[in-house]
Amino acid sequence: MEEKILEVKDLSVSFDGGVQAVSGVSFDLRRGECFALVGESGCGKSTTARAILRLIRAPGRITGGRILFEDEELLGLSEGEMGKVRGRNIGMIFQNPLDSLNPVYTVGSQVSEGLMVDKMEKAQAWKLAADTFRDVKIPDAEERVRSFPHEISGGMRQRVMIGMMLCRHPKLLIADEPTTALDVTIQAGIIELMNDLRHKYDTAVLMITHDFGIVADMADRVGVMYAGQIVELGDVFTIFDHPLHPYTKLLMKALPVITKKEGRLETIPGTVPDLSKPIQGCRFADRCPDACDRCHQVSPAMTQVTPGHLCACHLVKGGEAHV
Repeated sequence: MEEKILEVKDLSVSFDGGVQAVSGVSFDLRRGECFALVGESGCGKSTTARAILRLIRAPGRITGGRILFEDEELLGLSEGEMGKVRGRNIGMIFQNPLDSLNPVYTVGSQVSEGLMVDKMEKAQAWKLAADTFRDVKIPDAEERVRSFPHEISGGMRQRVMIGMMLCRHPKLLIADEPTTALDVTIQAGIIELMNDLRHKYDTAVLMITHDFGIVADMADRVGVMYAGQIVELGDVFTIFDHPLHPYTKLLMKALPVITKKEGRLETIPGTVPDLSKPIQGCRFADRCPDACDRCHQVSPAMTQVTPGHLCACHLVKGGEAHV
């Protein structure tokens, strides 16, 4: 079994006003593995990712837990020490590449800048930037390095961001909705590219997404998040073939299918609870079709149902959902 490169233990993040955006989240990530955090918008996936890099801005703050990267406690590092971890050892691809790229500099100069931070000569960094563009399958790489962000397409900008993060060969890459706003053809190319590069460089990937198609294509293991908590965790085949938590099951039923006879897509009634107010019991209870009295009164603990498959639900015992 590959060594653990990242361990997140009981991570909690809150914002002023008492909003508990992330509550007691725990998972680990092994070298070369892709772990996907999935769930509806607003369930805490991106906040968890930003917390790992300590990019939570005021009025938010990390209020508890541990984040171990190669057995080093990231929460104990100074800001200067953390700055050396970001980009060099842990890279992050954000949702909108146009917001992440500086409009007044060419994309080649922005890629080479990170390399020069690592004491690389400018000419060598520029050459490696062009080589990186070829790695991420950008055509006419020598010309494209001289382009400004607004002169290239959204798919190309995302490839630039992937190249920018991977050219320094980080050990962990966090990808926060990397295919948002891209058409399906471009999405498929980006996913194929990320898969190729993570195997080439043996990079661990933390994928933040609500798209189960991306999960099926990339992930080795999956954590299902709801209202700031992980409610189910397991390998990708187990989650797809034997989902146990009612929320996971409803997410699966909401997936589109090819055949017309299936009719309209199913939806999950209700909304994510207001996290600024105290919640008693299971956070999904008000939307769960199978909820019992205990679900509204006692918060379920995360328990191992089968080896490697964990679920936080009062209705799940021994691998079967009892309704």
